[in-house]
Amino acid sequence: MSAVSIEDFSKLDIRLGKVTSAEQVKGSNKLLKLTVDLGQDKRTVLAGIAQTHRPESLVGKTLVILTNLPPRRIMGTTSEGMLLAAEQDGKVYLLTTDTEAPPGARVV
Repeated sequence: MSAVSIEDFSKLDIRLGKVTSAEQVKGSNKLLKLTVDLGQDKRTVLAGIAQTHRPESLVGKTLVILTNLPPRRIMGTTSEGMLLAAEQDGKVYLLTTDTEAPPGARVV
């Protein structure tokens, strides 16, 4: 894996987002459509975690979201960010906080 500079890393806008709604994307067995409160705005984020997470289990959770990706149209819905997670042996681990933190807080 190649190293990145601190300047490259500082270009990423990573924030905490509170999931206000979650649903299965029609026609997909992998995608969930999340509405995420980022403090200043709400965004739609599509995440390929439907096989490991139930939509109702995500509502109310605070997750780590990459917010400055260009919007991307997937299966008729525009995704406005990327949920950050770890994966190993088919298991997905969502990145979250150890204590309650405000939506929109920047990850530094």
